[in-house]
Amino acid sequence: MGTLQVIFMTVLVFFVIVTIHEWGHYFFAKRAGILVREFAIGFGPKLFSVKRGETRFTLRLIPAGGFVRMAGEDPELVEVQPGQTVAVRVKNGKVTRVYLDKLDERSGVVRGEVEELDLEHKLFIQLLVGDEAERYKVHPQALLIAKGRETQIAPIDRQFASKTVGQRALAIAAGPFMNFILAIVLFATYIQMTGVSIENPQYLKINSVVDGMPAEQAGLQKGDIVDVVAGTAVGTDYDRMIQLIGQSAGKEIEINVTRDGQPVVIKVTPKLDTESKMGKIGVTAGYPRRAATFTETVSGTFTLMKDMTVSIFQSFGKLITGDFKLDDLGGPVRTAEVTGQIARQGITQLTSWAALLSLYLGIFNLLPIPALDGSRLVFIGIEALRGRPIDPARESMVHVVGFMMLMLLMLAVTYNDILRLVKG
Repeated sequence: MGTLQVIFMTVLVFFVIVTIHEWGHYFFAKRAGILVREFAIGFGPKLFSVKRGETRFTLRLIPAGGFVRMAGEDPELVEVQPGQTVAVRVKNGKVTRVYLDKLDERSGVVRGEVEELDLEHKLFIQLLVGDEAERYKVHPQALLIAKGRETQIAPIDRQFASKTVGQRALAIAAGPFMNFILAIVLFATYIQMTGVSIENPQYLKINSVVDGMPAEQAGLQKGDIVDVVAGTAVGTDYDRMIQLIGQSAGKEIEINVTRDGQPVVIKVTPKLDTESKMGKIGVTAGYPRRAATFTETVSGTFTLMKDMTVSIFQSFGKLITGDFKLDDLGGPVRTAEVTGQIARQGITQLTSWAALLSLYLGIFNLLPIPALDGSRLVFIGIEALRGRPIDPARESMVHVVGFMMLMLLMLAVTYNDILRLVKG
């Protein structure tokens, strides 16, 4: 892949994985009748925004995740208080718009002082217009308009907290589980792309060549059969091939391959990899493969899901025991860097990596860490057991503190990632 393609594919991987996660929340929230105010990819300042129906879809500056903002989860940003002067637009006997500022510029409206109102349960507003009180019904999708922004009211039956425990749990759990579904689809696609190894293989075959690396510059090609590396016949010993290349960093070696039935000698100088301290030429190799059957695809997919899940939890275990260094952690910058490196190996390897990232995101979000989906599910579970919800203010405080801690950790690892890149 060229540089532009690598950048595009890297961005696409993040976009798809985050979008499918947030779409899970969005879809099941809408099915439960919850008003979804915003569907956002990224955090921070808005780069792009468009409203479709009741929901505003936004793309934000910091590509470190996303969120779905449901009515009732956060304090409403716009409130109307008794004694406040407002203007209302009435259509078919119901208020459809409530203007909170620039009242003199509004035409075709009724202007008055708010005496009473209920925008959650009874849906009415009573205004003192002149010397007379006038009471109006409020449309359940009425808009509050202030400072050029429109905020739809959220009747109690459209708020997150009004739904059953099951509906809320499903809306929260759907995000991670959509990541699991995506991981299954991508692992299955990967197996279909690569096939399965034939029985009793007799040789190793080059599966991919990374653009810009020594192998590509020297002329190695995908499909070449590897015979001899640095004077040693490798046969089907992939580890031996890696060892011979790894110990030859900076030294020119010969790789004998068979291409279209003809012997070809390639001279290549392995490049020192600063992390592994080994020579690399930028190839992946494996045994001859054949197309996978449906049964092999299914079994192989769930084997990959199981193995990768075990590996992810082993990594989490190191965090708990403290058996890690800060350099072992990676934030969005490091993940993007690795994704770009894998993208250069081709769409096949990128598909496998995207599946792993999706699986990781799903598992990570189910951990009972404040601000993550897992923590919210814990609160819902406690509510189901005790028969009443925990004080929303206390729960909100837990999530806010957790979110701040996660942001601090992300800033630390991102700083470390950038520092590592600067130092080369």
